[in-house]
Amino acid sequence: MSNAAQVNERLARLTALGTSIWLDQIRRSLIQDGELRKLVEEDCLRGMTSNPAIFEKAILGADEYDDQIAKLVDSGPPTADARSIYQAIAIQDVQEAADVLRSVYDETSGYDGYVSLEVDPDLAFDTGKTIAQAREYWGRVDRLNLMIKIPGTDEGLPAITEAIYEGINVNVTLLFKVGQYERVVDAFLAGMERRQAEGKSLDIHSVASFFVSRVDTEVDKRLEQLGGPEELYGKAGVANARAAYQSFKRTFHGDRFAALRDAGAPVQRPLWASTGVKNPRYKDTMYVDELAGPETVNTMPMATLEAAADHSEATEPRVDLDPTPDLKALAEAGIDLDDVTDQLLREGVDAFVTPMEKLLEGIESKRKAVA
Repeated sequence: MSNAAQVNERLARLTALGTSIWLDQIRRSLIQDGELRKLVEEDCLRGMTSNPAIFEKAILGADEYDDQIAKLVDSGPPTADARSIYQAIAIQDVQEAADVLRSVYDETSGYDGYVSLEVDPDLAFDTGKTIAQAREYWGRVDRLNLMIKIPGTDEGLPAITEAIYEGINVNVTLLFKVGQYERVVDAFLAGMERRQAEGKSLDIHSVASFFVSRVDTEVDKRLEQLGGPEELYGKAGVANARAAYQSFKRTFHGDRFAALRDAGAPVQRPLWASTGVKNPRYKDTMYVDELAGPETVNTMPMATLEAAADHSEATEPRVDLDPTPDLKALAEAGIDLDDVTDQLLREGVDAFVTPMEKLLEGIESKRKAVA
């Protein structure tokens, strides 16, 4: 049987609609056992994202990293402390995953095939340290199909511009609010415009990770407190993301991007993150099917990817449906979406800092056991 005959039809259809399927997970055995290659060949996988929470589960949840930890401890400083051990592990995983996905990168002329590595979350409010670590990781990983994840905080915006200007591919993370997304787009464009003005290559790629399911979790809780109508439950996440997509189309298919587009610059695609459905009342492919469409990325947890492969019903683009009626109804029901998304950003930074702290504590315990 040919490889073409083995490709999952539902995921191929989703890809044909314009959504690039990325995996929101990384684990060494996934890479080295051939599972990642199989996902590329049979499940249309076109990228991979990671974060401290993902690495915490991978490194502390199994013993597959213990040998590397022991070797790093034996080698002594500067590789023997917990943070250095984490960085060495993460960089190796990202390098190996990028090597597997390099075929996708080459086949799509750099449009897809990326692996993301996040700057340490405790740097989210420090512009200078974020830029410094972005440069460090970019140099140490040394792969063209790497993206450095930088939080879309106010302090992260100058770092995004500078990284793009310096030729570093960027995955902007922790976006919940359309207004903040638009500021991130401006930061990306500023970096690209600086490159264009100096005659530099415009072959720099970026995605803007817009979180979905957490919006529904918080809004549904508030609707319950307010006694809001049942039909509004599970509507906010998709509507908020569709509003961001409307902004994307206005910018990247409008006058602001025209000169860069004519010069061959790629768009900064919206990436739908946090697409694992958390409420069992909702269909487990809701954030896949309802946000499918051109020039988008959906980074899925493994369970969501498997669900989409089994029963996704995406047959037409739905991401560009008008979100205005749902947003208006939510506002009339007493939902202040700005307040929701402000809260989620604060919680989002903490949600990555805490796993990082636990990860470093766990590595330190392993390090002491080895020593």
